[in-house]
Amino acid sequence: MAESSTILRGPISANRANNKAKFIIGGLIIAGLIIYLVVSSISSAGAYYREVGEVLAQTEALTGKALRVSGNIVTESIVYDAPTLSLSFSIADPTDATKQLPIHFHGVQPDQIGREGSSAIVEGTLGPDGVVEANNLLLKCPSKYEEYEEIEVQAVQ
Repeated sequence: MAESSTILRGPISANRANNKAKFIIGGLIIAGLIIYLVVSSISSAGAYYREVGEVLAQTEALTGKALRVSGNIVTESIVYDAPTLSLSFSIADPTDATKQLPIHFHGVQPDQIGREGSSAIVEGTLGPDGVVEANNLLLKCPSKYEEYEEIEVQAVQ
């Protein structure tokens, strides 16, 4: 009996070592994929947005690249074609309204886009023609950030 147990110990210990190595390699692959996904999502979502003036100053360098741009919506420039879901408008730099960037977005027109004083953050690609082809359009809601007037309360005596 002692001989049969020594014979079985060799293959069993080698099999355990093989399973342990597979487990370690599988764990390293999974950890590597998780790290890759975290880094790639942070680099794309963590990018700050640029102002219109910055984009206009760097047009050649930014052409063909994904970017985020923030600006005030020029309400007079809004053109929406409902059957094709084509929305075109311009955004202006908050500090200089003469600096404007044309935007093209394919999708449903947001309700608040025509509201005076609306601002937008546009995510997309700057084309060679200087128009941003937007993949995502986010409107800022200025009413949420307006300061409330303080009401003076007098103590009743």
